[in-house]
Amino acid sequence: MMEKVLIYSPISEEGTIKLEDRFTVVTAVPGSEEFNREIVTATGLIGSSLKVNEALLERAPLLKVVSNISVGYDNLDIEELTKRGILATNTPDVLTETTADTIFGLLLATARRIPELDKYVKEGNWTGKLSPTLFGVDVHGKTLGIIGMGKIGQAIAKRGRFGFGMDILYHNRSRKPEAETKLGAKYVEMDDLLQQADFVCLMAPQTADTIHLISAREFSLMKETAIFVNGSRGALVNEDDLAAALKEGEILAAGLDVYEHEPLAEDHPFLGIPNLVTLPHIGSATSETRAKMEELACRNLVAGLTGEIPPSLINESVVGLRVR
Repeated sequence: MMEKVLIYSPISEEGTIKLEDRFTVVTAVPGSEEFNREIVTATGLIGSSLKVNEALLERAPLLKVVSNISVGYDNLDIEELTKRGILATNTPDVLTETTADTIFGLLLATARRIPELDKYVKEGNWTGKLSPTLFGVDVHGKTLGIIGMGKIGQAIAKRGRFGFGMDILYHNRSRKPEAETKLGAKYVEMDDLLQQADFVCLMAPQTADTIHLISAREFSLMKETAIFVNGSRGALVNEDDLAAALKEGEILAAGLDVYEHEPLAEDHPFLGIPNLVTLPHIGSATSETRAKMEELACRNLVAGLTGEIPPSLINESVVGLRVR
């Protein structure tokens, strides 16, 4: 009997055909009657953002592999998957540079008020000399503080250091000697980073310890001229506190690509804040990178369902081997 793969979020026709060559493939939207029916006999699951928790796993007794099309995997209950012997995989590395492009672009757009000024021109308001009230701030030569110095954080630091001559501060759960050597990055405690940085870029993973990592206290430590950028996960920031910090002038501006609840509700306070640049969670959203992520996710799935070790296995203890 062939393994059955359940695709729960869109992948390309090419990717679907590759899977169909080896497995029985079904596509269904989470929450639909078809999904609820097919998950019972599925051995492989592929897509992004679905909460794979104990409740779902109770309905999927045959599941062997969960292939997450994302570098982040806070939607997966790794402990529960491991307990059940189910392989969990993600798609790291292939999206590092693309996401770093997006987050540094967000930093630039916020500092130079690019979305606001684009709107200013298109609405016909540019009739002469610009008022200083429309001026932004420089990026080059400033201090960039990065919270979470993983691969994407380091790629952002590289752009700041070598592209814009920025001084790099970072805070991380562990020191990164290679980043210190290659990027001239300086490790500091988080409070020191918040107090010294002109740009605070949050790139930490979401864990139980990082929920609302940045709240009122942290915003109060930042410079009034500081710009805050979040490209990690929305839940790491207390959104009410950020809105208050922007409105009350505790910080100069902010740029976001992620939010605690997505998409934003029509009455969300962020939508009425002019010194806040908002992107619709597009960090890795280029056609080239999404194709690479999908290709890796499919390889992970195929490997797991054919008795091999997936190239991006998260819970290595399931097979008792360490992935090289």
